[in-house]
Amino acid sequence: MPSADRPYLDKSQPGTYKAIVEVSKEVRKASEAVGIDRALSELVNVRVSQINGCTACLSVHFPAARRAGVSQLKLDLLSAWRDSDVFTERERACLTIAEALTRPAGGELTLSGPALDSAIAEAAQVLNEDELAAAQWAAIAINAFNRISIASAHPPYTANYKE
Repeated sequence: MPSADRPYLDKSQPGTYKAIVEVSKEVRKASEAVGIDRALSELVNVRVSQINGCTACLSVHFPAARRAGVSQLKLDLLSAWRDSDVFTERERACLTIAEALTRPAGGELTLSGPALDSAIAEAAQVLNEDELAAAQWAAIAINAFNRISIASAHPPYTANYKE
């Protein structure tokens, strides 16, 4: 239940929330059109949500990733993906972009300057221009949802889990 100080933004401004949902649908459609499948999109969603510490989004996107066919091994190793050989080049490229466009709690956003330029150049060795744009939009969209859920203090979505 939201407090007076932290209203659920999706409930207090439903039109605005509906608009961001529509953006997310368009991002997913554009991603799939250029070959970034649901499994890869969900890997990005989980990784960004891990960095941002968004419990509500993690509780939605871990199960969604499993349903999309992401292996439990990849999910278990996702926070250490750079040190693991289980991720494909495409996954690594998309995760590079996702991390570059995400701000860790208390950390610096690498959205500008050499760090972002380097991440984009690295990913562009694997992804074409359309894929690169789709990867960036995917990271931007999940970051927006993370911010909404964190600002609203949304609880984890427990319907995806059985005790």
